[in-house]
Amino acid sequence: MDLDAFKLKPLTAGSLAGKTLFITGGSRGIGLAIAERAARDGANVAIAAKTAEPHPKLEGTIYSAVEAIERAGGKGLALQCDIRDEAQVQAAVAATVERFGGIDILVNNASAIQLTGTLETDMKRYDLMNGINARGTYLVGRTCIPHLKRAANPHILALSPPLDLSPKWFGPHVAYSMAKYGMSFCILAWAEEFRKAGIAANALWPRTGIATAAVNMLGGEALMKQSRKPEIMADAAHVMLTQPSRAFTGQFCIDDLVLQAAGVKDFSHYAAVPGTTRFMPDFFVPDGLPEV
Repeated sequence: MDLDAFKLKPLTAGSLAGKTLFITGGSRGIGLAIAERAARDGANVAIAAKTAEPHPKLEGTIYSAVEAIERAGGKGLALQCDIRDEAQVQAAVAATVERFGGIDILVNNASAIQLTGTLETDMKRYDLMNGINARGTYLVGRTCIPHLKRAANPHILALSPPLDLSPKWFGPHVAYSMAKYGMSFCILAWAEEFRKAGIAANALWPRTGIATAAVNMLGGEALMKQSRKPEIMADAAHVMLTQPSRAFTGQFCIDDLVLQAAGVKDFSHYAAVPGTTRFMPDFFVPDGLPEV
């Protein structure tokens, strides 16, 4: 794998004021953090997610997400949507366009995870992961792209890993890996397919674990203490989504390397537990990445 591709030229962050973002699965975690960061600029944010009623183990609903967006200074739209369902996706996109007049940015954040091997992963769970991650990303993308073509600086961002096809990322949990890399294959394809249309397609992935409810369910308090806050992904996404779409596309980025290119030198405030200096590496992070 070409590690030089991760060394970005200096980047200057802009503003998302007046832009409309369509974010899948943004009722909590990284998706919500990206929404709130955009809202601080004065963006419009549609949250397309399944959770309309409070979950016993997971905080946040589409309605609490919209409240957070509006507290941050943006305008929000709550859309209950299962991105495996084509009719629901079409209705959610249409409602966003009707409310805000168009879509400038698509953030494919929704994802399902189960880190089990072939014999431990039944077909129901296989279908769930591939239906949300790979198929859902494709479906939401093809539904939003006609609207993105009419935007001034259109971007698609997937929260998916760089395409490092090392066997170690497949052996332990092939169903999840296939589903997650499916998102990245969409980005690889769309960057090329829609290059002439000026639609940027990029992927963003964390170097470390991120302190979300999903990580807590997977690894508990011990893993949370070795993670960074979702805000590091939100700040990196903000930098990427404010780049010129015709110039910045086809990139598979790591969160802290994006921020380093934007001039950030101190990453200590992103630690989930203040003072932490050693973090758990995330899945799919290539060996030998440049340090920050």
